[in-house]
Amino acid sequence: MGQNTIQTSDAQFDADVLKSSIPVLVDFWAAWCGPCKAIAPKLEEIGGEMAGKVKIVKVDVDNNQNTSAQFGIRSIPTLMLFKNGQAVDQIMGNHPKEKIVEFITQHL
Repeated sequence: MGQNTIQTSDAQFDADVLKSSIPVLVDFWAAWCGPCKAIAPKLEEIGGEMAGKVKIVKVDVDNNQNTSAQFGIRSIPTLMLFKNGQAVDQIMGNHPKEKIVEFITQHL
C-alpha cells in the first residue's frame, strides 16, 4: 500500500475503521481485479489531499472474507464510507477521482 492508504484485516477492521475518530473510506478490493488496480492510485492521492479529514483503508476481499461477508460485498471495487462506526454510503466500480472526492465530501 502507499503512504496515504492503510491495509487492514478482519482482526484489525474494528480498530482501523469502526473506532476511527474521522470518517473512513474503505476500498474492498482484490489483487486480481483490474478496476481495483486502476482505482488504487486515485485513492492514494485522495488520502494525501484529504489527510486529517478522511482515512483511506483497503480490505483485500480474498484474505478477509469475514469483513467482506459482514458488509455484503458482492462486487469489487466497492468503496464504502463509514462515519462514527456506521456504514453511511457506498459506490461500486472504478470512478474518476473527482467523483470519489465528491462522494466523500458530501458526508463530511
